[in-house]
Amino acid sequence: MLTEDAAIAIQEELRRQVITTDELPDTIKIIAGTDVEYDKDSNLIAGSIVLLDYTTLQVVAVATHCMEVTFPYIPGLFSFREMPPLLKAWEKLPLLPDLIVCDGQGLAHQRRFGMACHFGVTVNKPVIGCGKTWLCGEYHDLGEERGSIAPLIESSEHIGNALRTQTATNPVFVSTGHKISLATATDIVLKLCTQYRLPETTRISDHYGRLALLEYKNLEK
Repeated sequence: MLTEDAAIAIQEELRRQVITTDELPDTIKIIAGTDVEYDKDSNLIAGSIVLLDYTTLQVVAVATHCMEVTFPYIPGLFSFREMPPLLKAWEKLPLLPDLIVCDGQGLAHQRRFGMACHFGVTVNKPVIGCGKTWLCGEYHDLGEERGSIAPLIESSEHIGNALRTQTATNPVFVSTGHKISLATATDIVLKLCTQYRLPETTRISDHYGRLALLEYKNLEK
């Protein structure tokens, strides 16, 4: 099994490959969302990837994969737990997206290499990190209105944005994963939050991840 020190060394090596400028197609047609669900009663984990039409946000395809967790719970190294089922789901997709929104951090991570960076570098696609929770850095004076933005700063480095996606709700935390700028990532996440705090990519992939876990457990009975 990979050790903690070895995993950190991999992060520090791979983060050099992260691209923080826009390398997107002229027209985004298909956007993906990723999510990972854990079963509270077992060691099972489900990776879910949904493909949506970028204009309509209608589901184009879904791929999931359930398996046993293969890496321990270590803060800052979640990608080593969550990448295996996501990569298996990725292999099942009937077509590849132009852009991915990852339910997790990108550069807004203590080693500047969160899940969104790791996944982006691995599959060589543009990825946005959109985290539900505040992992690191500080932000101030975030307005209450939808679309309000406050820079997320750590050690004088602008690592992401706190983004209020709906008026008077908690913010999400947007950062570059790979091949996309922070400004573009922030604009796209806001566009994807049509009615709720979380982007549709995350909400829909979460639904299918939960469903996959339930179906897998029922098959095992």
